[in-house]
Amino acid sequence: MPVSPEHLLKLACEAAENAYAPYSGFKVGASVLYKDGSVYSGCNVENASYGLSLCAERSAISSAIKHGKHTGLLAIAICSQNAGLCFPCGACRQWITEFSKDAKIIVRHKSGLKEYSAQELLPHSFSLD
Repeated sequence: MPVSPEHLLKLACEAAENAYAPYSGFKVGASVLYKDGSVYSGCNVENASYGLSLCAERSAISSAIKHGKHTGLLAIAICSQNAGLCFPCGACRQWITEFSKDAKIIVRHKSGLKEYSAQELLPHSFSLD
């Protein structure tokens, strides 16, 4: 990986600072890394109608898509100051596997960081296959 998992997680933690979470107070940031070394970040954006809220993972992936990144997702780091381990929700797991079943998912842990594969967190995802 051209960008270290630690650096990707640091960028995710920085993105979390800009989250809009007036309802839950649960601020989350995410950063995605692509094969060409490009990195995109996002944060959660809550809404009074919870179903309309946007998770940090989908925010980061959407930013990458806007820049033409439909393939090449290597890793996504997720950070929240509110939680030790901040895993992606089910919808975000499906979004991640839509773009790479092999992506690494990096989360902050009290002993540093932990890495999981997208397949590990969503073994039977929906796909075009």
